[in-house]
Amino acid sequence: MDDKRPRFKRVLIKLSGEILAGEGGYGIDSGALLRIAKELKEVWKLGVEIAVVIGGGNIFRGISGVDTGIDRATGDYMGMLATLINALALQSVLEKEGVPTRVMTPFEIRQLAEPYIRRRAVRHLEKGRLVIFAGGTGNPFFTTDTAAALRAAEINADAILKATKVDGVYDRDPKRFSNAVKFEKIEYIEVLEKGLKVMDSTAISLCMDNSIPIIVFSVLEPGNIKRVVMGEKVGTTVGEVKPC
Repeated sequence: MDDKRPRFKRVLIKLSGEILAGEGGYGIDSGALLRIAKELKEVWKLGVEIAVVIGGGNIFRGISGVDTGIDRATGDYMGMLATLINALALQSVLEKEGVPTRVMTPFEIRQLAEPYIRRRAVRHLEKGRLVIFAGGTGNPFFTTDTAAALRAAEINADAILKATKVDGVYDRDPKRFSNAVKFEKIEYIEVLEKGLKVMDSTAISLCMDNSIPIIVFSVLEPGNIKRVVMGEKVGTTVGEVKPC
């Protein structure tokens, strides 16, 4: 493989909502939003087809609503709407940066986004548009991790790039244990057996069944998204990346 060529042709980037909150931890930080948009633009300029699944934890997390008396299904639907808010914010900044985008949701809200249709999503990608999948799977009791795995399988993504606040997968919480060991590579079944906090078990199983590698890395390090796409050794790889 030519080192100057991207490692992947089509990727799905999983962004947590908390990344958009910046240091404030809640809401949308304009600086964090612009930085992410610029990093996505750099990858898009390489000719890589990009899909994004974005969480909504910076605004509302469904499972947390249970503590306030909201039933889980309703809370999850509220969380889906939170992901749409983040998606629209990201779309607005990306388009100001000159990146054509489409927001797609599994439920109808035509004034704001297109309904998700797999063939249409693939066509947008082929046309060079960055596609943002909001609304999770459209069903309660499923996380945006599962949505990322599902959409990646549907669009035949070469890999899922999980952009987090941690620089990889560890055998234990590196914030609590100074002797935590980071994995450079790990298999799906090991993640499940060890109960590692990579993605939820449904998402990991989906990726394992469809041979979709997951690369977990810190998005807080500027330029890391591009480094991963270019094939540099960043973070932890779950599964096997197919050769170019």
